[in-house]
Amino acid sequence: MRRTLALLAVAGTSMVALAFLIPLALIVKETAHSRALAEAERQAAALVPVLAITSDPDRLTRALLSVEARERTAIHLPGDVVGTGRAPAETVAAASQRARAVTAETEGGSLLLRPVALDGGRSAVVEVFIPAADLTRGVTTSWAVLTGVATVLVAGSVLVGDRLGVRVVRSAQRLGRAAASLGAGDLSVRIEPEGPPELVAAGEAFNSMADRVVQLLAAEREMAADLSHRLRTPLTALRLSLGHLGPEAEESREALGRLEAEVDRIISAARQPARAPVPVHCDAAQVLRERLAFWSALAEDQRRPCELVGAAEPVPVPVAAAELSAVVDALLGNVFRHTPEGTAFAVTLHRGAGTVGMLVADAGPGIPDPEAALRRGASGAGSTGLGLDIARRLAESAGGTLRIGTSALGGAQVQLWFRTDRHDRTPRTGRRLVGDRWPGRKTAR
Repeated sequence: MRRTLALLAVAGTSMVALAFLIPLALIVKETAHSRALAEAERQAAALVPVLAITSDPDRLTRALLSVEARERTAIHLPGDVVGTGRAPAETVAAASQRARAVTAETEGGSLLLRPVALDGGRSAVVEVFIPAADLTRGVTTSWAVLTGVATVLVAGSVLVGDRLGVRVVRSAQRLGRAAASLGAGDLSVRIEPEGPPELVAAGEAFNSMADRVVQLLAAEREMAADLSHRLRTPLTALRLSLGHLGPEAEESREALGRLEAEVDRIISAARQPARAPVPVHCDAAQVLRERLAFWSALAEDQRRPCELVGAAEPVPVPVAAAELSAVVDALLGNVFRHTPEGTAFAVTLHRGAGTVGMLVADAGPGIPDPEAALRRGASGAGSTGLGLDIARRLAESAGGTLRIGTSALGGAQVQLWFRTDRHDRTPRTGRRLVGDRWPGRKTAR
């Protein structure tokens, strides 16, 4: 912006300077020309009284010696010339017929021809040669001074414009940094509005927006904590019911304990203020082994063949283990919820150059409308419709994508891709890839 303001100052001041300096330069040139002609006219006028007294060439020669520009002055008499004449005879004859002085161009300058009436109806012409240097004397110096003045004016305007631009740019940069900090999760950032009125208004609007964001997030955290806290009552009732079932319900009690611990973590996380994201990572292979071990019991009860591929060695991914576990549970829960019992599924962990892919495939009927399935809260089978959206957001938080395609088993395949290199972790919300050919299947994922 400073460069733009400087260019605007240069352009504006240059136009104004040229509008004044060009006419002034022409006036200076015209003034020098007029001054030289006036001086020649004065030299010629000094000989007019002498011609009124005598026309004797000898006396006129002595009179020429008293003239300052005697080398450049001549007197044209009828049939004779006193001094060194430069004007052609026809030019002198034409000038003698006039009533006032005339000028004529010649080599190296100009000629001033002043007619003088003599007795007996005769006329003489006083010639004064004006060198070209006299016609432009002082013009170059004056033009140089005018050019210097124009340069100073332009430089001054650029300096003033730059100083004003620094104020504007500094305010805009401060506002931009504050917006970037707020977007990065620093909710305490505020700015002191300064600069032009428009930027002051923008700064005040930013502060108001930041305050409103803090209020909305606080209200959202409280609501999430309250909603999660309400789960304690039915969980407590369920624990009491399981307590009467004896040792055979031990596995259910353990599952209930894990659920209560998860609810406690949700309540604790919801009440904590938002912080700037901290780089995290986990072993995706270990997370998949743990979650597949959990879901395998239910898969065995429903006679679902399941397989885990590629999780034998550690595979680090730039997401938290708890979040990845929640996503794996959501995707596998979709398989159990939206495919018939006995439907096979497989989970594959793929490690590539700078990326890690997690593929959850099943042999179910597929997804007829992948775009609808990815819309947050959209469900066609009575579920919350948040599972795929949560998975997509987790992948995008690591610079990856979520893709929906057709699996080798004949059903749906959900692909989560994470970027493991450190060059770019910008969420790629605009790179959501889905398939376009699907057999009939409910859109609840």
